[in-house]
Amino acid sequence: MLSMGKFYKIMCKSCKIVIYKRVKKKYNEERKIIIETKFTEEFMMYIGIDLGGTNIAVGLVDDTPKVVQQASRPTDSDRPYQEIVRDMAELCKEVAELGGCTMADIQGIGIGSPGSIDNAAGEIIYANNLHWHHVPIIPELKKYYPNIPMTVENDANAAAFGEYIVNGGGADSFVAVTLGTGVGGGIVLDKKIYRGFNGAGGEIGHFTLVHDGVLCTCGNHGCWESYASVTALIRQTEEALRANPDSLMKDYLKEDGSASGRTAFDAAKAGDSAAKEVVDTYLRYVADGITSVINIFQPEVLVIGGGISREGDYLLKPVQEYVAKYVYSKDMEQTQIKIATLFNDAGIIGAALASTAE
Repeated sequence: MLSMGKFYKIMCKSCKIVIYKRVKKKYNEERKIIIETKFTEEFMMYIGIDLGGTNIAVGLVDDTPKVVQQASRPTDSDRPYQEIVRDMAELCKEVAELGGCTMADIQGIGIGSPGSIDNAAGEIIYANNLHWHHVPIIPELKKYYPNIPMTVENDANAAAFGEYIVNGGGADSFVAVTLGTGVGGGIVLDKKIYRGFNGAGGEIGHFTLVHDGVLCTCGNHGCWESYASVTALIRQTEEALRANPDSLMKDYLKEDGSASGRTAFDAAKAGDSAAKEVVDTYLRYVADGITSVINIFQPEVLVIGGGISREGDYLLKPVQEYVAKYVYSKDMEQTQIKIATLFNDAGIIGAALASTAE
């Protein structure tokens, strides 16, 4: 019989590595130890910061990679950015201490932020939900931890990089599509985040899917986001419910009587034909966009994330089948289409590991 015994944690100050020591013991039937094996596991430790308009989430990340400690505070974005960065610095120290580290043990700090980013300058050029213009976020955070490598990435790029590290399988090319309030995307080419020459690359939610179509939040009409986001799915669900008031979808509304991203999926699984039509149409829009993304980039792997991806195979299988039917490169090796796995940890993990990526 094997027992894992005790799990020890110490710090290696000279090499800045958290070292976990475990003792594995094998007992005989009289519970006497007959074999005792000691072995060591070493992890490089990083910090990822997911900066949002509502909350600042900070995680201590090891190189397996996983988030081992996490803390957050409200962003309160109306205050000066210097105060927000001070909170970020304090949260970094907090998660490090929770994980048994000091800041001297941290290999890098990465920030994932909404908006347009100048990665080289460490500057957030514009973030509308933070009301920021030209904020030197890395120079400001460097005032607290001047000796730690740091970077700032667009939050969608950071999440994509996190999924790439975990689900990319060493691929040279990778795309992450996030279906949420909007449609976000991140692209990895030659194992590096693709930002475009001006840092604004990867806005895959805003190519035109339907000419003169539904108004998008960006001001244009017919963007993929206007048809494949969860916001769009909710709109499509509510339109179908008005046209089919007896649909089972009415039984899957939220308490306030409004639809959610799950309403049509849940009713479709219960056998409702109107809901099934909503889901089929929505997945066609999702697959249309993914087909175009694959035709342009031909990535080895593409993952679908966002809350709606928790539908798993009910979402994935129809998308895979549609893409296989309509993608241009039918007679060649095909892109692997998968469900993302990191969910809310993707941005923290991706930002953390991007902090020292070349």
